[in-house]
Amino acid sequence: MTKKNNEGLFWADNIANEVIKRVEKNSFLKNIVKEHGYIVYDEKTPSGTIHIGSGRGWIIHDAIAKALRDKGVKAKFVLSSDDMDPLDKPSKELSKKDNENYLGVPFRYIPSPVDGYKSFGDYYFSQCTKLFSKFGIDAELESTGEEYEKGSFNKTIKIALDNTDKIKKIYAEFYGEDNTFARKLPFNVLCPKCKKIATTVALDWDKDKEEVHFECSDNVVKWAKGCGYKGWTSPYNGNGKFPWKVEWAAKWPTKSVIVETAGKDHFTKNGSRMVACKIAVDVFNYSPPYPSEGYKTGKGYEFFNVGGKKMSTSKGMGLGFAESVQYAPAKMLRFLLVRTRPNTVIDFDPYRPHDMILLYERYDDAERVYFGRLDLGGKENLRQKRVYGLSHVGKVPSRMPPQVNLSHCAMLVQTFNEKKLIIDSLKKTGHIQGRLGKEETEHIMERMEFAKKWVEEFAPEEMRFRLHDKIPKEILTKLDMKQKESLKLLIKILKSKDYAEQDLFNEFYEICKKVEINNIDFFKGAYLTLIGKEKGPRLAGFILAIGKEKVVKLLKEIK
Repeated sequence: MTKKNNEGLFWADNIANEVIKRVEKNSFLKNIVKEHGYIVYDEKTPSGTIHIGSGRGWIIHDAIAKALRDKGVKAKFVLSSDDMDPLDKPSKELSKKDNENYLGVPFRYIPSPVDGYKSFGDYYFSQCTKLFSKFGIDAELESTGEEYEKGSFNKTIKIALDNTDKIKKIYAEFYGEDNTFARKLPFNVLCPKCKKIATTVALDWDKDKEEVHFECSDNVVKWAKGCGYKGWTSPYNGNGKFPWKVEWAAKWPTKSVIVETAGKDHFTKNGSRMVACKIAVDVFNYSPPYPSEGYKTGKGYEFFNVGGKKMSTSKGMGLGFAESVQYAPAKMLRFLLVRTRPNTVIDFDPYRPHDMILLYERYDDAERVYFGRLDLGGKENLRQKRVYGLSHVGKVPSRMPPQVNLSHCAMLVQTFNEKKLIIDSLKKTGHIQGRLGKEETEHIMERMEFAKKWVEEFAPEEMRFRLHDKIPKEILTKLDMKQKESLKLLIKILKSKDYAEQDLFNEFYEICKKVEINNIDFFKGAYLTLIGKEKGPRLAGFILAIGKEKVVKLLKEIK
């Protein structure tokens, strides 16, 4: 497929095409895929609250795996918890004593801060993965620690230790001969006495016995104390782990990875991806996964910023993946992440007045295109249909669900406190036509529930209101004669016939002409009468949603 023909495709399909083409022309990769299928891989250290930026990577990988399967090849997304990584700074989730005891210990061996989980690492990883069904993420989950214990890395551990000089040379090439990793064996032993991994240093490798001589010392890192234990041990079956950059390279042949991207910070010059690619090629004789090829790293995906700030797990900044569903429905966040190309920065803030409204509008547009209710033109129609298909959580319905935009939902939940009244209003305004099924009703009420939360927690003040049961006296005194006259005329208009929203809106301007009142003053008087504010929801739609009978009854209080 030529680049020109490729341009109209969705980004995940472009990647899937490129990956399949790469495999087909590489006999080595072709054999791997024949045995294992297309493995799309990602990993995350469960060092604490995992931010939404990691969720971007998970959804990117999930979409790529789905796009590959849609092209008829065997593909799966595997996500690993890097729970053999050590606690390297005090955690707010642990007591002072526990922080002192567990600094330098792998997360899989630190107790969970909450009962019911295997470990600290399991707790934080699970907080995210238990939400995967809501996000529509189809991933095979694994633990890097368990993979070490099962012996999955034994082969690559031996290769790395046998090629220590090569790895040292690679580190020296990138970072200079004084770099720590340019002077040590590429393996960190798990101390059998104190269970720390950050405080050990591998001193020698006996190739014949396949044992490592190591020491657990206070001199390895400044932030954790070793116990002084030293001796020989097998490096296999969970007795230790690779340093990070070596581990990344080792995972690719160990897990037969064909696709694994990451945030762009890993792809900087002399960064972790560049080192891992070099080690993968020179030491493990493995072709690095897409987007890398040989020594060429390719490009990682852009950041997910919330309110202009980059997310960081280690610094405790930003929005956590697990807590993100408190700010927006999971399927809307998935849509946001899927529709945005990986090389584009996402800057989203639920507190910004229009971010959430716009997100819902874009989702509804894609849905209308998918069901043939909106035509945006050939290429854009194809793109929107693909976005909707890949971002939809669960089975796509056979017919388009009823759509109610977030602004209208926000208006309804502040006007009515009963489900029946909301449904009745939507029928009157034409949002609902015909009989509602159970799923369609649930779809509407799900929006209403979030709209209520959005109004209470995120919406700007001008979008919040309370409909009057009776016009307060102080409001009546604020209305001038022309405002009163125009509102009395509005009563006659509303009683005369049923109106569509646009037709009623047009009548407002006819009223202003007859009464010779400024448009602004007319709307101001109407809003003061209904909600006690000078501005509010779109007036025509608001009146029809409330019900003209109720509005007429209220306006009749004007004398």
